[in-house]
Amino acid sequence: MDSLDQLDHFNHFEYERRFFCESIPSEILANESPTLIVQNYYVHQDNYALRVRLNAKNVRLDMTEDTDPISVLARYRDSFTEATLTAKGPAVGGTRYELENSIDPDVAAELVFRGGKAIIKNRYSIWQGEDGWKIDLFGADNYPLIVAEVERHNPVTNLVIPSFCTTEITDQARFSNDGLAGKPFSAWKDSFASELEEVGPLFLDSFGENRREEE
Repeated sequence: MDSLDQLDHFNHFEYERRFFCESIPSEILANESPTLIVQNYYVHQDNYALRVRLNAKNVRLDMTEDTDPISVLARYRDSFTEATLTAKGPAVGGTRYELENSIDPDVAAELVFRGGKAIIKNRYSIWQGEDGWKIDLFGADNYPLIVAEVERHNPVTNLVIPSFCTTEITDQARFSNDGLAGKPFSAWKDSFASELEEVGPLFLDSFGENRREEE
């Protein structure tokens, strides 16, 4: 493998850390406009995934347990102007193989209408501390799940963790979007709440120093 091939190979990996949030302070999101995301999973097993995702940047929609991804896509179809097809491998230590390509939004919509397991969420992009963060508020079967993640071009080390992050879920496959496609949060949120109460918050120490942002 020559140097260019090696560079291209490493560009197919994403480096991120992910956190479960019980809530997000309203002032953090008050002036931010979310991206509405509807995505379908045609493969979601053993942390391998094949995903079709559509993004709409000009639709504000509150997430509830009754929000139906397919109905939303049908109603706002013309507003979904970006779409991607993505293959993902298992996540290990905050690193995951990902190969993503843009596709025609109309083709993506037709694929979503024809099968797979759909997920819907609002994604907020904010600058918090030293990093850009993505905050996902899920609807439908995954309501009221909130996940915050930070992604870099190399391993996410020595991170300043915002105070709204309750516990780290970086390597918990059940919290990955493809994991949620197979078994949505609503099916196990009560057991997770009990687990969190018993064990308490956990933050991985294998990424260097963790610095918690003050309240």
